[in-house]
Amino acid sequence: MGYATLETHNLKLETLKMTDRQRLKEIILEKSFRKGKFKLTSGLESDFYFDGKQTTLSAEGAYLCGKLIFELIRKHPEKIGAVGGMTLGADPLVTAASIASFLAQDPIPAFIVRKESKGHGTNQFIEGQKNMQQGCLVTLLEDVVTTGGTLLKVIDRVEEQGYKVAQIITVVDRQEGGAETLKEKGFTLESLFTRDELMADA
Repeated sequence: MGYATLETHNLKLETLKMTDRQRLKEIILEKSFRKGKFKLTSGLESDFYFDGKQTTLSAEGAYLCGKLIFELIRKHPEKIGAVGGMTLGADPLVTAASIASFLAQDPIPAFIVRKESKGHGTNQFIEGQKNMQQGCLVTLLEDVVTTGGTLLKVIDRVEEQGYKVAQIITVVDRQEGGAETLKEKGFTLESLFTRDELMADA
């Protein structure tokens, strides 16, 4: 076995020894974490930034996010009928989670919530409703949660259509009030990682 082949073999073995969560953490820190001065969607300023889409749009990152999110969905005590979120941050996540559910032979359809209604045709806010059972329980996804403002909008739009939000999952909780804001409204925020967990290795 040549050196290059041996090196590749050892890398594969090392990757296999990692848990999915450990590997996803590496990817997030490599692709999505940035230090500097940034203005967030919430309007707040920060000296660090998690650009979640750099992870969720990578092949391995999307796969791992979908798999880990689906594991949390499966642990929910009630049957989840669909998984969705606000465009654009949630788009790759809802697709990855839906594909993970199909591969696990427990398919859950995905849906996307528009920022603005279509303005033509059905003029709807939610795409994918034909795959959803009316009134079903849904899981909402977000790549990064700061204050929770975006999720509150999504909750309103989803519940206006007759669905019930049963679970909310984010890849990264920045721990800047989002979980508390959602709790005040009766929702629990679950996260794959918190800011503290990621910053410990940043």
